[in-house]
Amino acid sequence: MSTTPTHTPTVVLVGHGMVGQRFLEALADRGVTERARVVVLCEEPRPAYDRVQLTSYFSGRTPDDLSMVEDGFMAKHGIELYVGDPAETIDRDARTVTARSGQVFAYDTLVLATGSYPFVPPVPGKDARGCFVYRTIEDLLAIEEYAKTATTGAVVGGGLLGLEAAGALKGLGLRTHVVEFAPRLMPVQVDEGGGAALLRTIEQMGLSVHTGTGTQEVLTADGAVTGMRLSDGSDLPVDMVVFSAGVRPRDQLARDCGLAVGERGGIAVDEQCRTSDPAVFAIGECALASDGRVYGLVAPGYEMAQTAAATIASAEEHSFTGADMSTKLKLLGVDVASFGDAHGTAEGCLDVVYSDSRSGVYKKLVVDRDGVLLGGVLVGDADSYGMLRPLTGSVPPVSPEQLVLPAGAGAPVALGPSSLPDDAVICSCHNVTKHAISQCTSLPEVKKCTKAGTGCGSCLKVIGQLLPAATDKGLCGCFSYTRSELYEITRTLRLTSFAELIDSHGRPEARGGDGCEVCKPTVGSILASLAPVIKASGYILDGEQASLQDTNDHFLANLQRNGSYSVVPRIPGGEITPEKLIVIGEVARDFGLYTKITGGQRIDLFGARVDQLPAIWTRLVDAGFESGHAYGKSLRTVKSCVGQTWCRYGVQDSVKMAIQLELRYRGLRSPHKLKSAVSGCARECAEAQSKDFGVIATASGWNLYVGGNGGATPRHADLLAQDLSDAELVRLIDRFLMFYIRTADRLERTSTWLERLEGGLEHLMDVVVHDSLGLCDELEALMAAHVDDYQDEWAQTLDDPDRLRRFVSFVNAPDAPDPSVKFVPERDQIKPDLTVLTIGTRLERV
Repeated sequence: MSTTPTHTPTVVLVGHGMVGQRFLEALADRGVTERARVVVLCEEPRPAYDRVQLTSYFSGRTPDDLSMVEDGFMAKHGIELYVGDPAETIDRDARTVTARSGQVFAYDTLVLATGSYPFVPPVPGKDARGCFVYRTIEDLLAIEEYAKTATTGAVVGGGLLGLEAAGALKGLGLRTHVVEFAPRLMPVQVDEGGGAALLRTIEQMGLSVHTGTGTQEVLTADGAVTGMRLSDGSDLPVDMVVFSAGVRPRDQLARDCGLAVGERGGIAVDEQCRTSDPAVFAIGECALASDGRVYGLVAPGYEMAQTAAATIASAEEHSFTGADMSTKLKLLGVDVASFGDAHGTAEGCLDVVYSDSRSGVYKKLVVDRDGVLLGGVLVGDADSYGMLRPLTGSVPPVSPEQLVLPAGAGAPVALGPSSLPDDAVICSCHNVTKHAISQCTSLPEVKKCTKAGTGCGSCLKVIGQLLPAATDKGLCGCFSYTRSELYEITRTLRLTSFAELIDSHGRPEARGGDGCEVCKPTVGSILASLAPVIKASGYILDGEQASLQDTNDHFLANLQRNGSYSVVPRIPGGEITPEKLIVIGEVARDFGLYTKITGGQRIDLFGARVDQLPAIWTRLVDAGFESGHAYGKSLRTVKSCVGQTWCRYGVQDSVKMAIQLELRYRGLRSPHKLKSAVSGCARECAEAQSKDFGVIATASGWNLYVGGNGGATPRHADLLAQDLSDAELVRLIDRFLMFYIRTADRLERTSTWLERLEGGLEHLMDVVVHDSLGLCDELEALMAAHVDDYQDEWAQTLDDPDRLRRFVSFVNAPDAPDPSVKFVPERDQIKPDLTVLTIGTRLERV
């Protein structure tokens, strides 16, 4: 008796990018891989990788780190993967695909996931040596190699990928230009206001942006790039050009085998992602969806992959009729997001806009006449994106004006997850709802069970709010260690860069990444405070250190409300000569600055433009002044009374001691700012007991108080030791400060640190007075290294022309002042002319 052999159906997937891999996972989830042969033809020399995070390669992530394929996935599901062997031809009559290697694969079902190719404008010189596209890991490897001999680069295209490419060139040390034909950057995602905010912020980072102009020609010599000629007639001297001017669907295979394609490209598919041949599907960027659009984002591609897999498995009725084009990214460190009807195309819609061009923040919400949220644009501050996007299509629980206003400009509202309905889609990449996420108890469980958070990552913040309170005490999502643990790791292993630390001790998913806004400044502070010991550069704007700093540190000055900066020279102990006082007055007069004597016994100068800072500080440094570090998490001032030298009640020279302490601890980077004072007697005129460390004179020496704090939550300092000699006082303060720097949390003042410290003041006494842990010699050595290594940051900056280049309002016009920084007179001085808030509505589009 004979039996007829059972036919095993074959599914052939052409293309193995992010969407292709998601299709394979969906097939496996539905059991198709158990009953069918699955063949994958991959053009690139490696399996699918995270193209969304492509630029992170330049931050240290390897191609293996970017892989989207779990170890053993192909073998587990019996999938045949052929890398570097793309499909060359399709014979639909014979139902075969021929690969470049010559192998022929028969199929029952064919799925095309060929993606897109970069569009390169047809300009003369586009194929010269030094011209690149920005699409694959191989492209990045080639760019990285060529950049070693280049000094200036240009990116053609100011969209999402173009700005990432620009960031990569800048990170490789090249002076970088961005050329965008549209009148603004990211014209698809943001409107005119958002584009202006983005432009301003990016130019402040040192990139030159040219909008409203195109590339006319790539200039060459001996076959290599030497420049670019723009359509406005200007020339840019550049050594390399990266084309990132959009993409086009890769539909040539479909055209060659007679499948229907769109007039402007894209393989035409129906709602089940079938092509004009029922045996052939197309998904991702190569497909022209049934709504007439080609989708270039990963989330719609994933939905198409799910649809095709469900249809092939015949497990359920699934359709793709269009997708949410919302997106949130961090481009060159700037948060940019758009969602829903971001450009306000709906009839009769209204705009609610908040715009602060000085700080680079722009927020616009689009609502209809009934208050339904239709969409929005967020630039510079996109924290609310994760909550606003799921509310699209509904009436928010508060007015739209409240949703865009920042703290201090109105009644800010922090919407929590409770305001979202259970069916709100939190992760648009994988179409995961609030209800599905709420069934999980941890982020790893969410990622494993729902895949939410594994795509673009913009939903992670809201996911974290939906999960139970975590017991993880790590510094942030990048590090499972606390700040004090990272300090010890850095000190012990002598790590000298953020990249070394995150690659060796970051969470697995964060390794090779750029870090976040929590860990970058924290590690930057640790590196700066340990620089003399670990042999790192102590100058905070050198190399990688510059990218770790908070806003104020970027220009060694405090940013004020109207976009101007303050200048705060150090005046140790509040003592100043008439000559130096005159210099400050002359500088204030000549640069038109507002002057104010502060509670810290120094003189602050307000109203300087960023381009004026070097000229102002040149005069101050020449007169013997140093940076007052008002911009940094470091020692601010050691104020004093006049002490026994002048005061009839004084019992010690408080001014001399204050000067000694301020000069000793100047520039000391710490978890938070440090303030101190020295009083010459028990009358306490310098208010030493409200300081982080305060000193009060006695007839027998000095009393040392620690852990005090003024401000919103005042705390009276505790007496640590009394009747100390000068040497004993300094030695004890050295120990106290270094123990605080070593063990405190991020942004933790000494007052809260002391209250949190197990054992409190008694334990502190044991450690720094009685040396119970045997640390005192080490703590003193750390402080001695700081004192010996100290250099004034402004003097260092003025001595280096390269460091001075950052101090411009506009990279394209370094000598042009910022026209948005304006002042009006008040009490014979100036004050900012503030027009930072614009809230308005548009009743109809015209």
